[in-house]
Amino acid sequence: MIQIFDTIVSLDLLEEYFRCDLAACQGGCCVDGESGAPVEESEIAELETVLPLIWDDLSTESQAIINQQGVVFIDSDGDFVTSIINGKNCVFSYLDADGICRCAIEKAFLEGKTSFYKPVSCHLYPVRVKQYTDFRAVNYHRWEICKAAKICGKNAQLKVFQFLKEPLIRKFGQEWYDCLVQLDKELTASLG
Repeated sequence: MIQIFDTIVSLDLLEEYFRCDLAACQGGCCVDGESGAPVEESEIAELETVLPLIWDDLSTESQAIINQQGVVFIDSDGDFVTSIINGKNCVFSYLDADGICRCAIEKAFLEGKTSFYKPVSCHLYPVRVKQYTDFRAVNYHRWEICKAAKICGKNAQLKVFQFLKEPLIRKFGQEWYDCLVQLDKELTASLG
C-alpha cells in the first residue's frame, strides 16, 4: 500500500494489468453483482438530469423500475446504488446490436448529449474506493467476469492505473495521478 494525499492505494494498481474486453465479457459488470453500482450523493441529481436524454434507450423494465423507485436506492450496506432489474441489470444498461450490455448514460455522453459521463464508480471499475474516517482506500477489485480483461491488459502491457487514467484523474485530480505515475516509475526502477 502507498499513500497519496488522503488516499491509501493498493499496489495492485501499479502491478496488475487490465484492459476491458467487451467481446469476451459482454458487459457483465453492468449485469452481475450483489446490488447496483455505487453512486455518490452528488451524482443523484446528475442521473435525474440525464434521464430524459436516455429514456428511449432504456428497456420498458428499466423505465418501470425507475418510475417505481427512482434512479437509485439504498442497499443493505446503507449506500446509494443504481436501481437494478430483478437483482441483476443496472437500469441504465441496454444491449447493443452485438448483444453487449452497455451504459445508456455513457452513450449519451459520447453522442455529445450530456457532460455527465456516468457514475464515477462505473468509470473507475475495476477500482473501488471506500471512504473511512481519515482516508479513502483505493483498491483493485478482482472478479471472474474480468478474467479476459486481465489477459488483454497483459498482452497490451497496460497496467490498471494506466487503463483508468481518465477516471482516476476525474476522481482524484491530475496532481494525484501524477504522483501515482511517479511512484510507478520509482517502483519499476527499484525492481530493475
